[in-house]
Amino acid sequence: MPGVPLVGAGADLAEVVSRAIASAGLTLADGDVVVVTSKLLSRAEGRFVDLSRVIPSDRAIALGDEVGKDPRVVELVLRESTAVSRVAPGVLVVRHRLGFVVANAGIDASNAEPAGAAANSGPWVLLLPEAPDASAATLRRRLESDARARIGVVVSDSFGRPFRLGTVGTAIGMSGLPPLWDRRGERDLFGRPLEQTITALGDQVAAAADLVAGQAAEGRPLVLVRGLTFDSSEQEATTLSRRPEEDLYA
Repeated sequence: MPGVPLVGAGADLAEVVSRAIASAGLTLADGDVVVVTSKLLSRAEGRFVDLSRVIPSDRAIALGDEVGKDPRVVELVLRESTAVSRVAPGVLVVRHRLGFVVANAGIDASNAEPAGAAANSGPWVLLLPEAPDASAATLRRRLESDARARIGVVVSDSFGRPFRLGTVGTAIGMSGLPPLWDRRGERDLFGRPLEQTITALGDQVAAAADLVAGQAAEGRPLVLVRGLTFDSSEQEATTLSRRPEEDLYA
């Protein structure tokens, strides 16, 4: 969706989405999925942090020296995490408080300054949304009520992966469509029943939307995905995260 403004804290995200869809000459229909980048949601939630006001702990200072990162950022990473997974020069991978494993707790410094920030403030960073599944559900209810259509909402962020280069769009919040598509029991071309196939539908939708949203100055934090067929679901994106006791690598 083009023309989405750079929102600030307290913005009515449902109104922002509705206006963007209308400006594109579209209306929501049954089966549509609205993909909202985490940055758009974080800005609306006011998840800005002025690093000049962050006092790092001794642990953050030591860890910052070890990985070569600003200890104030490391302090925020520790606050947003439940465990440190991997540490190396330039690398700080943690288990986020929301359950997934990600570099730097998803904290981002790009496009992170709030509107009207004082000239002597900052530098600024943006934390991930407080509760993206809950925010996705709230947004979905508003949009469904206004459009009178059954839709899904995905909150996406760009994650790196331990054994692959590059980032991929990943669902960190969702509502209305199933996070996982269990295809076990279906037959392949030769009639053999599938035994292991469970597709990460939420992540696939987020990755597809990420191709359009971009990562730099595109200014497209909102994508409408159309053409999917899915059963409505109240499951959350947390379903996609392996439990710590099942994770062989984190």
